[in-house]
Amino acid sequence: MKNFIIDVDGCLTTGQFLYSAKGKVYKVFGPDDADALSILKNTINIQMISGDKRGFTITKKRIDDMGFPVTLVSTFERVKWIEEKFNLDETIFMGDGIYDALVFEKIGYSIVPANAFYLTKKKANFVTQSKGGEGAVAEACLHIMEKFFESFDLSKIDLSSGSGAWDNLKV
Repeated sequence: MKNFIIDVDGCLTTGQFLYSAKGKVYKVFGPDDADALSILKNTINIQMISGDKRGFTITKKRIDDMGFPVTLVSTFERVKWIEEKFNLDETIFMGDGIYDALVFEKIGYSIVPANAFYLTKKKANFVTQSKGGEGAVAEACLHIMEKFFESFDLSKIDLSSGSGAWDNLKV
């Protein structure tokens, strides 16, 4: 596997959209996912997508802070977008929504969080025990490491280097 594409809303977030009188103002992101993605980033190409036009500025801010690319891709254009940019057989897709099951039929490997839509879970290769926005992406990252690369060993991380410790991980 060479690519890991993550649908932000419902996987990196709880999937909830918090509105005020001014519109959509917040999304809830989980605390462990960024660390696990940092472990995986030197092993596989990571891309984020979102179909949420109204909340895309919120999504972009968080994903930019994490240091990953994010693209606005309609739910109905996902297969086409992936086909144009990546080899489907070499790509892992993580999604949670009703229509993500259509992507799963075309992709090399599929992952869903525990709280994904029930029909989408039936089509997935792997279902995390964690919910979206509550460590599901972190769990998916460790699963990918173990299934397609090497088992993750926390003791291999050199924490003495400070905030960039994950960059020094040897897998």
